[in-house]
This record gives sequence, C-alpha cells and structure tokens, in this order.
Amino acid sequence: MNIRDLLLTLSVPVIWGLGFTFAKAGMAEFPPLLLMGMRFCIVAFALVWFVPRPRGHLRYIFWVALISSTLQYGLTFTGLSMIDASLAVIVVHLEVPFGVLLAVIILRERPGLQRIVGMLLSFSGIVLIAGQPSLEGQMFAIFLTGSGALVWAIGQLMVKRLGSAVGSFSLVAWVGVFSGPQMILASFLIEDGQWMAIQQASWVGWGTVAYLGIVMTILGYGIWYRVLSRNPMSQVMPVLLLLPVVTIVSSILLLGERPAPAVLAGGAVVLAGVAVIVFTRNNVQSKQDIA
Repeated sequence: MNIRDLLLTLSVPVIWGLGFTFAKAGMAEFPPLLLMGMRFCIVAFALVWFVPRPRGHLRYIFWVALISSTLQYGLTFTGLSMIDASLAVIVVHLEVPFGVLLAVIILRERPGLQRIVGMLLSFSGIVLIAGQPSLEGQMFAIFLTGSGALVWAIGQLMVKRLGSAVGSFSLVAWVGVFSGPQMILASFLIEDGQWMAIQQASWVGWGTVAYLGIVMTILGYGIWYRVLSRNPMSQVMPVLLLLPVVTIVSSILLLGERPAPAVLAGGAVVLAGVAVIVFTRNNVQSKQDIA
C-alpha cells in the first residue's frame, strides 16, 4: 500500500468514528429512525442521478435495504440513543465474529482454530461488559445494538450474493432510495415528536444529518471502496480497529462521556478477538490449490 492509499485508509475510521459520536449528539434532537431516514434520503438524492439503474436486481436490493439498512440501523441507533457512544461502538464490533459465525452456518466455510478463538474472545468481552454493575438497566439497549451487529452480518451475506452484478456506488445509492423512505415511514409508525423535532432542530441536528449523509456515507464509503479495490483486504481491514478508538476519544472530548475502566477492559477483549479474526490468514484457497 502506497502512502496516499494509507492516508486515505486511515481517514475512514476517523470519518466513521466521528460519525458515531455526532449521531449520538444528533439523536438528542431527532428520533433515531427519523435521523437515519433523512441520512439515507440525502445519500439517494446525491447519488442516484449519477449511477446506473440496477435492472433486474431492484427487488432484491429492496430486501437488502430492508434488512441491512432499515432494520440494522434501526436496531443499532435505537440502542445508541440509550447508551454511551463509547459503549455502543464496542458492541457494534460483534458484527465481525457474527459474520464469521454466519459464514460457517450458511456458507459452510471453515473458520479455523484462530478465528474460533477470536469469536470466543469477542463474545467473552461482551459478557464481561454486560456484567458490570454500572450498566444495570442498560441491557436492553446493549441487546438492541448487538442485534444490529447480527443483522448487519446477515445483510453482508445478502450483499455477497449480488457479487459484481451491481456496482458499489449504485448499491449505496439504491439502498438509500429504498431505505430512506422505509425508515421515515417506520419512524412515523413507532416514534413520535418528528414534526416538533424538525421545526426545533438546531444547527447541531441539521449538521449531523449532513455529516451522516454526505461525509460518513458518501465520502466514507467512497474512500473505503476505492482503497479496497486497489489493495489487499488483509492490509485494509485492520485499520478499522481504530474506529472504536476514535469514537471513544471523540465521545469523551465532545460529549463528556466517561466510560468505566471495566467497560474499556471488556472493550479491549472484544477488539482483541476482532483482531485475531481480521489478522488470521485465509487458508481455504491454498488448500483448494493444493488439491
């Protein structure tokens, strides 16, 4: 990886980590589903004019949007609205071991001993966090956030089935076309106070909407897809381990959060498990080659 791509790659966890912190601030002004719905409407409006229509795949993309975006972000950010951003971003990282576990169950992949150890480490870290007395009364929010990580993993399996049939930006744009209205409709069905929130929102609220849509999603994913297309995944993926670091530091500095040492210790165990999974070499292809 050259220096330019390295700097671009390092910008992604900064963009996404700050987005998590800003989203927490934005949810002080907007209900979670409404905030996410406006985010993806911005994404759709900004991109859909410049990407090809994925003919023959729109029905499938509708279900991808419903599962991997509407349901996943609904669970994750509703959970985030109830707990600190520093805790939520740790729980969200369960998406990595969940993804490996689903690949084993559904795709019949063999993860190997190291990835199994990584999954056990990650889940044990969450158990350690959940056992802290300071988090009493927050288990439901942690459950929602963890469920969002599981649904994200399911969504990635759905995206994987598309293969290269739909370009990355086309997928982001058309997922936004479907998920934006889905989340706004869901907001009006199960949340309240939307019109008052829109009328009374400050520059912080609207700035959060703009950041989540334009910077976190369009710019962040644009950079991410670019460096993924130019460099081995094994060199790119480990950089995302910086994401919780950025979120925790920014939530302390900008939101005044003070995560308990025991929560940080549990988070370190979770991230250690994720690191084991990410840094484990994939030997499946080499075995096939030998055969």
